[in-house]
Amino acid sequence: MQPLFEYFLVAIAGMFVIINPLTTAFVFASLMPDADPVERAQVARRASVTSTIVLFIFAALGGLIFQIFGITLAAFRIAGGLILFGIGMGMLQKSEAPDHDRADAKAAGKITQDISIVPLAIPFISGPGAIATAMILTSEAPDRWHVIVVFIAVLVTTVTCYFAMVHSSYLVRLMGDSGRRILTKIFGLILAVIAVQFVINGIAGAVSDFLPELQRLWAGG
Repeated sequence: MQPLFEYFLVAIAGMFVIINPLTTAFVFASLMPDADPVERAQVARRASVTSTIVLFIFAALGGLIFQIFGITLAAFRIAGGLILFGIGMGMLQKSEAPDHDRADAKAAGKITQDISIVPLAIPFISGPGAIATAMILTSEAPDRWHVIVVFIAVLVTTVTCYFAMVHSSYLVRLMGDSGRRILTKIFGLILAVIAVQFVINGIAGAVSDFLPELQRLWAGG
C-alpha cells in the first residue's frame, strides 16, 4: 500500500499541474483588470468555493453521476472547450476602453456572476482535466484515508488559486493600462488554444470510446 504522504504528494502534484494556480491568476487579472479589491476577493472566493464543491462531488460521485446522466468525459471536454473558446474570443475582441466596458457590465449586473462561475470555476479551475484527475485519484485510493488525502490535495489547490487570484491585482498595477490590454489579448489567445485542445481531446476520446463498438459492428457485418 502506498504511504499516505507519498500519495498526498502524487495527488497535490497532479492537481497543481492540471489546474495551475499561476495561470488562473493571470487569466483572472485579464478578465478583471479594473476591479476593486473587494470585488476581486468576492469573485475569487466564489470561484474557489464553487470549483472546490464541483471537484469534491466528482471525486466522490463522478463515475456515478456520469452513468446516471449518460455523460462521457469526452462530451464534458468538448462542452468545456466550447465555453472556453467563447470566453477567449471575447477577450481577443474586447474594446480598447476597459473602464467603459466595465461600467456597462456593472450596470447590467453581470460581472461577478458570469466571471466567478463561468469561466473561472467551470471550466477553468474545475475543468475536465481536473475532474478526471480527481476521479482517477479517488478510484485508485486503496482505503478511505487515501481518499481523504485526495480531498485535502484538492482543497489545498483551490485555496492556492484563491490567493493567487486575490493577489493578481499586483500584476495589474505593474502592467499598467497598455500592459493590461496586451495581457488580455495574450490570454484570450491562450484560452482559445486551450479550448481547441479540449475539443480535440474530447473528439479523440469519443472516437476511442466508440471505436471498439464500430469494430465489432464492422466485424459482424
